[in-house]
Amino acid sequence: MFTDQDIRQMENHGLTQDQVIGQIERIKSGMVYSNLVEAATINHGILKLNKNEIQQFVNLYNEKLEGLNVVKFVPASGAATRMFKFIFQFLKEYNDDQERLSHYLKNHKNFWVFVNGLEKLPFFDQIVNKISNYSQLEIEEKYIAFVKVMLNEDGLNYSNYPKGLLPFHKYKDEVLTAFHEHLLESTLYASPNDIAKLHFTISEGHTDKFQKELDRIQDKVENQTGTKFNVSFSYQSKSTDTIAIKSNNELFRTPEGKLLFRPAGHGALLGNLNALDADIIFIKNIDNIVVLDQNKKQSDYKKLLAGVLLDAQEKAFNYLNELDKESVSEQKLLEIAMFLTHRMHVKLNDEFDDFPLTEKVVYLHRKLNRPIRVCGMVKNEGEPGGGPFWVKDAEGHVSLQIVEFAQINVEDKAQKEIVKNATHFNPTDLVCGTKDYKGNKFNLHDYVDHKAAFITIKSQNGTDIKALELPGLWNGSMADWNSVFVEIPLSTFNPVKTVNDLLKPAHQVL
Repeated sequence: MFTDQDIRQMENHGLTQDQVIGQIERIKSGMVYSNLVEAATINHGILKLNKNEIQQFVNLYNEKLEGLNVVKFVPASGAATRMFKFIFQFLKEYNDDQERLSHYLKNHKNFWVFVNGLEKLPFFDQIVNKISNYSQLEIEEKYIAFVKVMLNEDGLNYSNYPKGLLPFHKYKDEVLTAFHEHLLESTLYASPNDIAKLHFTISEGHTDKFQKELDRIQDKVENQTGTKFNVSFSYQSKSTDTIAIKSNNELFRTPEGKLLFRPAGHGALLGNLNALDADIIFIKNIDNIVVLDQNKKQSDYKKLLAGVLLDAQEKAFNYLNELDKESVSEQKLLEIAMFLTHRMHVKLNDEFDDFPLTEKVVYLHRKLNRPIRVCGMVKNEGEPGGGPFWVKDAEGHVSLQIVEFAQINVEDKAQKEIVKNATHFNPTDLVCGTKDYKGNKFNLHDYVDHKAAFITIKSQNGTDIKALELPGLWNGSMADWNSVFVEIPLSTFNPVKTVNDLLKPAHQVL
């Protein structure tokens, strides 16, 4: 099946033949959809806290913070290319000899919004300064010159930048990248003893760019905030790449006769997360960052999630120590079972009450002694994102999960109806506890639902291929964690998916 060249190629990726064969068989077997039981809703999987309760959890986190080892984990490998998709379309389609600009704008709303907000873009001045006689150009000439300088390789080449290093926000005296803003944000909730630890997962080819930006701003930001920054980077391991095959299940080969291996999605970052040694890990995407004044208003919601985690951890650890004792009363076991059911939203085995006492102890210990994640959930108002659902696995166990829409068989009427009843989604706002009650790190690879992988159809050199993505980092990769979902405001979710998102109030200094 494989040539000597194939085997060498696998070895260069850190993969064995058996692993690659396993990937091929997994692709051939097709997508395994999640089996939704019902949507998680307020008071049925999602906590809704009042102002006093929120403040209590914020206070708890503030009280414990100085004694904690805290890391902020930021997936930041994405390039900015997709942000400019509709602008590339303009360059490809618009011909000022054949089409009036007003007609094009009327039929392309995204581009109309873009050109009407040009002066509000954080990089407006930088681009205009590279265009000769900009103010004297005709309107069509201005737009064409602007987007060419913005995107072309002989201009600023923004579409090939990592998204984290794009100018994101324009202040009175400076323009800040998303990377810069994440450093500032960490000082608001993740800097015990005035030390902020941040870990960015980036593309290896962008290392020099990120390091250069860090070198440029670190001293200034440290002096400005009175905070010492400990910033580290890691890459998606090549050993997490997965093979792609043709739609007819034959091996796909490049014109050079090589196999095609592709990055396996953000689930491939589980190893990066697993390598961190911290008491609390905040996870937030690189593009979900707002201007500093708004960050100050939102930081309490990060503290809220962390406070909920610390409270749940403390109770879980106390119970685990109780279970380690030589004898545990039935009353205590009932108390622990109630905690798991009502606080951690764990569905216990229907036959639990009939278990012998020793079996109850083992069962409860196994259910409690797992990594914990507390996830912010915002009301669904049409924004994309993974949703919180009660899901049944192949063994019939029901648990709380974050499910991507690609994991749902919407052709199934019953499943589609459950999706219609969903009220919230996860904006990738998580706080994680990855150590056990004895202070040992969990091996996060032990808590993955490997069946929750994604099978996607792509095009490669004009050929349809089937590709495998590993279970998403906060989806199947955390399937066997204990999960607590907490409602937070929609104002905490402000991703930049297109360049026009930079024109929204959350990204404007008012």
